[in-house]
Amino acid sequence: MYLYLVQHGESKSKEEDPERPLTENGVQYTEKVAMYVSEKCNIEINRIIHSGKKRALQTAEIFKEYLNPPGGVVFEKELEPMSAPWGWVEKLKDLEEDIMIVGHLPHLKRLSSLLLCQDESKIIISFKNSGVICLNRNESGIWSVFWVVVPSIV
Repeated sequence: MYLYLVQHGESKSKEEDPERPLTENGVQYTEKVAMYVSEKCNIEINRIIHSGKKRALQTAEIFKEYLNPPGGVVFEKELEPMSAPWGWVEKLKDLEEDIMIVGHLPHLKRLSSLLLCQDESKIIISFKNSGVICLNRNESGIWSVFWVVVPSIV
C-alpha cells in the first residue's frame, strides 16, 4: 500500500483572510507538484482525503485535476492540525487501497512519525507546503519512506 501525505499549499494569514485560502504561489506550487507527480511518479490513488479546511480542500482539488482518483475528494474527520494521529494509524493498518491525505502540521508530522518509528514526538520528516511524501507499507505492516517531492525540486 502507498500512502501519499501532502501538506496543504501556502495559504493566506488569518489576518488577511480568516478562511486562509491558498495564496497565488500556493496554487502555482501545488499545480507544479501535482503535474510532476502525475507525469513522473506513476501514482494511482483511489481517493484524496482532506481535513475540510479551505486550504486543504483547494490543495486536494488541484491534485484531483491531475490524478483523477475514482473515489474523488472526500472530507474525513481527525485531520485537523491538532488532531491526535492514533485514529489514522488504526485506519491505515487494514486499508489496502492507495490514498492521498491532504492535511496540516503538526498532525501530518506526528502521523508520519508514528507510522515510521512508533513515536510521534520524533521528527522524521520535514514537510513543505505543497510537498508530497510517499510512504510504503510492506506485507509485514512496516512503513518506509519511498520518495519525496517538494516544489523546490520540480
